[in-house]
Amino acid sequence: MFFILSKLLLLAFSPGLWLLALLVAAMVARPAGRWRGRWLGAALLLLLLGGNNALVNSATLVWELPPVPLAAVAPADAAVLLTGITAEGKSPHDRVYLNSGADRLTNALWLYRAGRVRRIIISGGSNALHPVPGRTSEARQLSTLLRLAGVPPSAILLEERSRNTRENALYTKQLLASHPAIKSLVLVTSAFHERRALGCFAKVGLHPVPFPAGYRSTDPSQGLSYWLLPSLDALSRWGRLLHELVGYAAYKVRGYC
Repeated sequence: MFFILSKLLLLAFSPGLWLLALLVAAMVARPAGRWRGRWLGAALLLLLLGGNNALVNSATLVWELPPVPLAAVAPADAAVLLTGITAEGKSPHDRVYLNSGADRLTNALWLYRAGRVRRIIISGGSNALHPVPGRTSEARQLSTLLRLAGVPPSAILLEERSRNTRENALYTKQLLASHPAIKSLVLVTSAFHERRALGCFAKVGLHPVPFPAGYRSTDPSQGLSYWLLPSLDALSRWGRLLHELVGYAAYKVRGYC
């Protein structure tokens, strides 16, 4: 049930959906009534504030953990790569499709190629409510890409059961019980998700070094368009950030992180 509710949060905390609801409310309100103007005013305010790239970028910069230079990462036994970066709904299913979080994969590969980790643990089964029948786990799909990039199978470990961040931590802990030589870890996930992931891993007794990837923020700009021009993409970015903030709070309440 918690897994399903977490997916519904993504819809409930979508500014785009709020904007649509306000416009629909204005349409059904009485033409001569005062509520039509109020609904339209609220929609305009949401568009001006929620569509402002500067505001959402500033908020995202505060929430995301800062980048970690490769040189600052002490050599570790393994990197833990969290999944959630493939697109399951695209066919033909004869290849791996990556979404905007693909930096998780490339950053884990970078750590390996730079000699900062000796192995890569890929943690994740499927985070879809209705996984495509017959599809392999996301962890196995990403392992295919790592092997194509030259990482030997002996350097890859798979955890294929987890569906969310809490299970990533729980099942990685169980996997490590069979590999006692792996003691030091680097955790690779999206920068906006790193706080929650670190908390979940700490709850199960694992304390990896963070290596944030897949940044949704950019360096601040001094251009007028950055500060003044509304953007529908900004609404989507607010939705993702709000979803993560609520998810973090829910995990805190349940004692997951």
